[in-house]
Amino acid sequence: MKFTCNTKQLSEGCSNVMRAVSTKVTIPTIEGILMECGSNTLSLTGYDFEFGINTTLEANVVEAGAIVINAKILSDIIRKLPDGNVTFDVSGTSVSITSGAAQYNIMGIDADDYPELPSVSGGYPLFLNQGVLSNMVSQTVFAVADNEATSKPVYTGLKFELTLNQLRLIGVDGFRLAIRTEIVKYDGDDISFIVPKKTIRELIKLLSVDSENDVSISVGKRHIVFEVDNYSIISRLLDGDFLDYNASIPKTASTTVLINTNDAIKCIERTLPVIENDKKNPIRCLFDGDEMRVSTVSSLGRVVDYTHANVSGDRVEIGFNSKFILDALHAADTDQVRIELNSAISPAKVMPTNDKSFLFLVLPMRLKNEN
Repeated sequence: MKFTCNTKQLSEGCSNVMRAVSTKVTIPTIEGILMECGSNTLSLTGYDFEFGINTTLEANVVEAGAIVINAKILSDIIRKLPDGNVTFDVSGTSVSITSGAAQYNIMGIDADDYPELPSVSGGYPLFLNQGVLSNMVSQTVFAVADNEATSKPVYTGLKFELTLNQLRLIGVDGFRLAIRTEIVKYDGDDISFIVPKKTIRELIKLLSVDSENDVSISVGKRHIVFEVDNYSIISRLLDGDFLDYNASIPKTASTTVLINTNDAIKCIERTLPVIENDKKNPIRCLFDGDEMRVSTVSSLGRVVDYTHANVSGDRVEIGFNSKFILDALHAADTDQVRIELNSAISPAKVMPTNDKSFLFLVLPMRLKNEN
């Protein structure tokens, strides 16, 4: 195996692909990047049995072949090479890397030992604008649970629901819910699937908000493939009973609040300096008349602030985890939001005033008597 390629392109490819390389399982093969040469192309693959990234680069191939090289060693070498081209000459598992006056000789691993990536076939493909998908993910992924130990494993993934010309993404962690809906071109069967949060986070790193290129999505029974430009991301899907989120959304409200989103964010953020632990020190929000009054108390001190709001209905005093309500307001990405409330123990619904494309639900925290 022998080839020459652009050093900068190889470095960028290795940096992206190595994010799928295993850091938990100490198996030398999957701690490496699989390099495969075909007809003037170089393929790079990282895979940890659950999640994989593959990309293809242009290369001047003298002799086709394949080798696995430790990802960290390979990335460190390529990153330090001078600009220009780099040549790889592989004999057995011995690898010679040459660029300018620099020459490395390292040991690789037989490519036959590398695990085969799952294949996804069948199903109806979906094509989405990169900017649209990136926006949908940013408004929902924050509500996906981080840790299986503190939530149901199925909640550590983002749920996709595809129906006729509609895509809906749902994130939930047991304390909050985020839903984002978009009109898309799709006339296949109604399907739903749950993609791990790790996969989603790596996917959005490859998306370009300004790109006119689409993301291609292919779904199988157990795996999904996202194709973004010259990258392919393959991931297992999560199994399990997901929340019946429609049943969790309040259908009526005794109090409705219209408030400037930025004003609400700034008012809540002014309480943060005296919050020791957002899980133990809730903010107290009083909605009454023409204002939202926010306060909190901890061993660090006390703060009270307020901002203008248009409150209709009953007076409500409710506690929130400051992070959860701020995440919802930031993700709303709209000048004004509508907050619907029923009581101090019922979830709060946050949504744009004139748009039904997204909705956030935040569970309240129990308040103690400040006195």
